[in-house]
Amino acid sequence: MKKVEIESFSKSFLLFFFSMTLLVLALFYINYQKELQNLDKELTSSMNLCSYSLNCSEFKIDFIPKNQKYTFRLYKNSKEIYSLYPIKESSDFFLKIYMSYESYQKRVSFLHNELALYFSITFLAVILLSTLFSFYALYPLHQALLLTREFIKDILHDFNTPISTMRLNLSLLKREIGDNRKIIRVERSIDNILLLQENLKQYLLNHKMEIEKIVLKKLLEERVNMIERNYPNLKYYIDIPSNITLKNSKKGLIRIIDNLISNASKYNRPKGEVRVVYIKEKSLLKIIDTGYGIEKPHKVFERFYKEHDRGVGIGLHIVKKLCNELNIKISIESRLNVGTTVLLKLN
Repeated sequence: MKKVEIESFSKSFLLFFFSMTLLVLALFYINYQKELQNLDKELTSSMNLCSYSLNCSEFKIDFIPKNQKYTFRLYKNSKEIYSLYPIKESSDFFLKIYMSYESYQKRVSFLHNELALYFSITFLAVILLSTLFSFYALYPLHQALLLTREFIKDILHDFNTPISTMRLNLSLLKREIGDNRKIIRVERSIDNILLLQENLKQYLLNHKMEIEKIVLKKLLEERVNMIERNYPNLKYYIDIPSNITLKNSKKGLIRIIDNLISNASKYNRPKGEVRVVYIKEKSLLKIIDTGYGIEKPHKVFERFYKEHDRGVGIGLHIVKKLCNELNIKISIESRLNVGTTVLLKLN
């Protein structure tokens, strides 16, 4: 199951399970009180019979001076359980029929064990019903997600043909008329489409992350060299020791780096700079640009939030999601008309 399906299953299970458990607990508590009342009624009835025959092995018999207590009623204290009865030819004494509190507790304990057994069986039934209910509730979501994934796979696959045709024709056009600003813009737009395609694959298809050893400087040099060709008016600087390695998903880290460096380039000033710096003591990677800055940096990770006309507002949301999956802490510092710094805490 996908992460969203596991989350949906867990929430459905917990909601149904806790609701049913609370209901069962309430019913068992009510039933327990009724059983205690029935036990007391049974004892009262048995003592009543004993008061007539005086032949009862489970109770003891005594005589006590009369007091203000009522007869034919069950009394309890920490020593005994008893009931009082009038004596026809005596006006000074009551007949007391009683049993020890320990004997009474044995009957109550038997009742506890019986109810505990029934509760355990009912509890297992609630777990089973909660599981079946959760799977039943999850099935339409699972089918919808399956259809959505298949549809997106087809769409993303169909992207390849027109994009390849565009790149091929653009190469032929460059041979005919050479490089110019309009062709560079078209190339940049194609690269943005490809980046968006990869982001959609990662976001919607949720590919499994494979952990491998990564040489950080080599990886960043490759990504910067690929991106800087689209921004010849910017300067790029990489300040990372060559011996820094980490174990993580290379594909996931590439997606993060590509998005961040592309944003630092896309929203930079003409003849601006992009610096990639690694602070070894803090295991901190900084991507610094001299762009226009972000007005609300605390909102940039929200889905579909954007401060510019370009883009669809999911790039940094995907970056945040990837960072969570790769156990990378990400934060942004920005000042308007000064620039933006993205900080990645790499483990």
